[in-house]
Amino acid sequence: MFRTIFQYAALVALLVLWLSEPVSAQKRKKKDKEEEEVVISIYDIDTLINPIPLQRQLWHNGRGHIDEFQNRADASDGTADGFITVKDDSVFSRLLTQSILRDVDQLQVMIENLPAQEAGWDQRTENNNKLRYLQAVDELLKRYLADPAADGYFYRRSVTNLKDFIIADFEGRSGAFIEDNLNVYTLNNSSRILSPEHPDRQYLFREMGRMEPVMMIDKLSEFATHSYACDVIAAAARVVPNKVFNYATSTSGLRYVVESCPDPLVRAIVQIARYSKSPLRAMPFLNDIYTGKKTIAEIDAIAADEDLYYQNLVRLKLENVSLGGDTYTDELHYRGLRYVREMNDLHEEKPPVRFKCIDGMPPEVLYFIMVYGQDEIYTSSFVGTFNRMMERMGDMKGNDLLEKVHRDKFRTFIRMCAGYNTLSDFLGTMEPAQKTQIMKDFIAGLEKGKDDDLEDAVDVADAFGSIRDEELADFLRNEVKYNYEQSYRKGSKKGVIVYGLLATLFEGTRNSDNSEAVMAQSAKLKLSPINLVPYNNLVSDSGQVVYEQFFFYGDEDGRASYNSFLTNFRDKTKWTIEKTEFWTKITSISGKPVVVYANMPLEEPEDEVAIGKLCDHLKENNIHPTVLVHRGHSYHLPLTLDRLSKENKIVILGSCGGYHNLSTVLTKAPNANIISSKQTGAMSINEPIIKAINDQISSGQDINWITTWQELGGNFSTSNKAIKEMFDDYMPPHKNLGAIFIKAYRRLFNADI
Repeated sequence: MFRTIFQYAALVALLVLWLSEPVSAQKRKKKDKEEEEVVISIYDIDTLINPIPLQRQLWHNGRGHIDEFQNRADASDGTADGFITVKDDSVFSRLLTQSILRDVDQLQVMIENLPAQEAGWDQRTENNNKLRYLQAVDELLKRYLADPAADGYFYRRSVTNLKDFIIADFEGRSGAFIEDNLNVYTLNNSSRILSPEHPDRQYLFREMGRMEPVMMIDKLSEFATHSYACDVIAAAARVVPNKVFNYATSTSGLRYVVESCPDPLVRAIVQIARYSKSPLRAMPFLNDIYTGKKTIAEIDAIAADEDLYYQNLVRLKLENVSLGGDTYTDELHYRGLRYVREMNDLHEEKPPVRFKCIDGMPPEVLYFIMVYGQDEIYTSSFVGTFNRMMERMGDMKGNDLLEKVHRDKFRTFIRMCAGYNTLSDFLGTMEPAQKTQIMKDFIAGLEKGKDDDLEDAVDVADAFGSIRDEELADFLRNEVKYNYEQSYRKGSKKGVIVYGLLATLFEGTRNSDNSEAVMAQSAKLKLSPINLVPYNNLVSDSGQVVYEQFFFYGDEDGRASYNSFLTNFRDKTKWTIEKTEFWTKITSISGKPVVVYANMPLEEPEDEVAIGKLCDHLKENNIHPTVLVHRGHSYHLPLTLDRLSKENKIVILGSCGGYHNLSTVLTKAPNANIISSKQTGAMSINEPIIKAINDQISSGQDINWITTWQELGGNFSTSNKAIKEMFDDYMPPHKNLGAIFIKAYRRLFNADI
């Protein structure tokens, strides 16, 4: 932590040097033509020159300020030892320790050492400016402590940015610094360094509103009274109109800020909010209303008919409408699940009954039902829908269908076809040249987009794990190699990493059940062994107990799952069960200590209250579960994902095949081993998996996914065909190529930090 040092006699000589030269000349001095003598910059000195005035000491070591925040960060791993340990992640441990402890210490010293006379500050100005800088450090530490899944790379960049920002402000060049650093780090650090009225801060907010409207519209309250607020609102309306709509329908004062914006698109959103009978259903058709193609009354009539409504959402896709794309795409996904769930619920009925809900729908509509229903669709529901799509295509070739839907999520569709063994049928509708081009395009272009946009690459990785056609597999490997070489020539860091990882993953699929091969692959990917979770990584910080948390919801399935879950703990020689109003606590009384917490599946919406109460209890008692299990439908999943933390090491999610779910899990729990299913989780599968994991934990064993899955597979092979098929749809961590890809990409992309 920061040490207040009042003894500075030894630095007098340096002080004379600093005061006699401009700050910009303090970094290096020529001794002669052949030799340079390095002089440490005043910005890098780690010892105080002068005592700290009393009015600023409190910001360093007062209650609820910098040093206390550092102490809390240091002790967050259970030990105050000058090192922030992130279990099972030495890189994050190093980055956070360096940034939050050591760099912040030096930053405090730098602020106090800034020579006021160089900037022309009087005593009062010096005090006020240095207070601003200390408050900026204070704010950064508050953000860190409130972050449930602190990213080491993010905070390393944040602290570096803050130091550079303070130096730039001190030297009177904050405007130039902002122009060169238009990013989230500068935005976060600006709140204390620059006042809301400062022209440089207004420029920053206006430009960030243009570059990152999604992020900036969430900060509307911070600048609502300023003239540029409408610029940000208008930019957001073109990217995330639903967020502008939320303000337009709110009861807060921000509603009037939106209503007073004269931008025509914002006005159209306000009109929907005011006059539509079903404004939420009307919003996806914002482009129709904005361009005058349809009236609000006409849209209300469409929204009243479920099938007509869905087919008009597809129409927007076919028309390739860009305005409000996320809005109508989200609605297409949500409404399409109605068809998927109906087919799933009727899985024991004959096909004419089961698939009646999609009778008469053209192939492009069926395509969207499948790709946007990916998180919940059963194998048989997909195959039945796929077969009907193929029948209704008639003479239409597969590439023609993909062009008609503008190749929207075509990699997802290829991945699903590979996973459900229908890819050969789909590709068989095309001429050889067309088939080759589609699969070339399937691999190509993954280097495009933002650095963290990995959805298409994850689809490719997942697809390859399901392809059994060796000729096609070899073709794809060669395409990966070709695109790697192209990315290297172009100097695309993202491309080199993406295609390098795919090559490694593709090779590893051949030996995914061989422990030595998987260990070697893990080393190539710069990851901990992907087939193993050491027991020591699951125990609590005290090294005694493994804590688990189960999430249940209050619908009929949730209550049934909860009752089934309890059957795992009926043996009174091994477990004790305690129930409270909001949760159940299950404690092992033999073997290694294990404590399982599960919220009560109270009737909706009280189930969310129960989850909140349990989470509060765990937080208050400094309990951090390392095993987390979601037991519920996919529409409950966001509530579970909100509760993830960096301590979670095993995460079991019934329906979590989609990229966005995997990405969210690994953002909040970077070292999670994810078990997911291609379809909705089944109690008959979940319970044996959970029992197998708990048996190993109770005996203090490391969890080896390869042997665990082999044993489970052997047990399920004697089950009926339907149960075995459901188990085969579950993806163990060592075969979850999407999750492995995301982990490895993030580690490699940030390796130079």
